[in-house]
Amino acid sequence: MRLSTVTLAGRPTWGVVEGDTFHDTGAVLAARYPDLKSAVTAGLDGVAEAVAPAATTPISEVTWLPVIPNPDKIICVGLNYEMHRKETGRAEVEHPTIFGRYANSQIGHLAPIVRPKVSTHLDFEGELAVIIGKPGRYISRADAMDHVAGYACYNDGSIRDFQYHTHQFTPGKNFPDTGAFGPWMMTPDELGPLPELRLQTRLNGVVVQDATFAQMIFDIARQIEYCSSFTRLEAGDVIVSGTPGGVGAKRNPPLWMKPGDVVEVEIDRLGTLRNTIVEE
Repeated sequence: MRLSTVTLAGRPTWGVVEGDTFHDTGAVLAARYPDLKSAVTAGLDGVAEAVAPAATTPISEVTWLPVIPNPDKIICVGLNYEMHRKETGRAEVEHPTIFGRYANSQIGHLAPIVRPKVSTHLDFEGELAVIIGKPGRYISRADAMDHVAGYACYNDGSIRDFQYHTHQFTPGKNFPDTGAFGPWMMTPDELGPLPELRLQTRLNGVVVQDATFAQMIFDIARQIEYCSSFTRLEAGDVIVSGTPGGVGAKRNPPLWMKPGDVVEVEIDRLGTLRNTIVEE
């Protein structure tokens, strides 16, 4: 299944996307699952059966919101592709590099990414987001994938000068309306094996990042194992799994996103996340 959170006729809801149609399963299941996070927490029980009686709308008429607007945590993994590690000049490490993003920094598909008035150093980072479906602590690598509810495209938009104010990434990763998440999450049974899938980021139609998930330094199972060792993962939590090489900050000259630009993150079989850049 493909599942999204949207605004429909001014009303936030969630539902199933099939082709060009949105099924408002959130309205059918509102008493049980007021949002997609609660449905994910329940293991998506009953969602498939709610598709047939749900009202339908062309996806061209919905306003996309972040797939999970209200996660307990957004855990981001840095420097997780060898090309990106090398372009940053960072040393090899034994454990994933972790930082956090706040939920109110996120936007949905087709919403504008906002370049803040305090910086022009707005960079792109196409990534795979992992939505946790089953909570847990000290999750083993062997069991990790059983805790995944689905996957989505993510653009971890970064304000680089603020990111580099100190060794901590947090300020540059949490400006409002910079983290794009969508259009939908796809369940693992539909997406299939991850390693063979390709991620591309395009800026104004030009490919600026291109990699397969087989090139990750720490795969998804290792990320879940590690993250669950220092925090309890909850259903609806999001792990943003790292960006490939090619980021704008490491180009010569740097390539910053500017108002009017269109940035796309496409993942094989999963979909395309598209956003336009605007000035604050």
